[in-house]
Amino acid sequence: MKKLENKVAVVTGASKGIGAAIAKKLAAEGAAVVVNYGAAQADAETVVAEIVNHGGKAIAVQADVSKTADVDRLFAETIRQYGTLDVLVNNAGVYVWAPIEDLTEEAFHHQFNINVLGVLLTSKAAVNSFGDKGGSIINIGSAVSSATPAGSAIYTATKTAVDSITRVLSKELGPRNIRVNSINPGMVSTEGSRAAGFIGSEFAEAMVNETPLRRMGEPEDIAPVAAFLASDESKWLTGELILASGGVR
Repeated sequence: MKKLENKVAVVTGASKGIGAAIAKKLAAEGAAVVVNYGAAQADAETVVAEIVNHGGKAIAVQADVSKTADVDRLFAETIRQYGTLDVLVNNAGVYVWAPIEDLTEEAFHHQFNINVLGVLLTSKAAVNSFGDKGGSIINIGSAVSSATPAGSAIYTATKTAVDSITRVLSKELGPRNIRVNSINPGMVSTEGSRAAGFIGSEFAEAMVNETPLRRMGEPEDIAPVAAFLASDESKWLTGELILASGGVR
C-alpha cells in the first residue's frame, strides 16, 4: 500500500517548480491532489495531466492565497470533489531581492501578502477542513531565514515569519492532532530562480561552492521530504524546520 493511499492534499503554487514536484510525488504515493495556481492555468493543467496519465487523481483550482474569498473557494472545491482533506502544503510564494535603497511599500506588501498572510489564511481553512481526524500542514520556508543573505531583507523577513508560524501553530494545533512542519530549501533550480537571474550568476556559483554536497538543489530533492511529512511515517514530528539545503547553514 502506498504511504498516502486515500489521503487528500492541497498544494498551493503547484503549477511549476517545487510545488509541481511535490504535487506529483504526493500523487505517486497515492494521494488525490488539488493543484492550486494563481495565474499559470496551462502549467497547472499540465501537472494534473501528468498525474492522471500516471494513474493518479488530481484537479487544478485557481486561487490567490492572499484573498480570503479565493482561499475559501479553494477548500470548498476540495471538499466538494474529494469529501475530506488530510494534507496542506503551503508552497505558494514570491521573492524579489533588492538593496534596501530600492525598497518600496508595494514590494513589501506583495511578498508579505503571499508568503505570510497566504500561509495563515490557508492554514485556517485547512484546520476547518481536516475534521476530528487531524492532518498535516507542511510549510515551504527557506534557508534564507538562517543564512540571511544580503539584498534579501523583505524575503528573508517573510520566511523567518513562516518559521515562527510553523512553531506557534504546532503548539496551538497539536492537541487537535494537526502536525505543522516546515521544509526550508536552499537554492533550487526552478523556473522562478531562472527568471530571477539566479541560475548561472556569480551568487549561484558562490552558493554551490559553499554547499557541502557541491550542487544546486532540484525540485525532486524537496518532494520526498514533503511526502514523508505528509505521511504517518512522521507522526511524531511537529514544529520542525527541516533544512533541505545540501548542507548549507
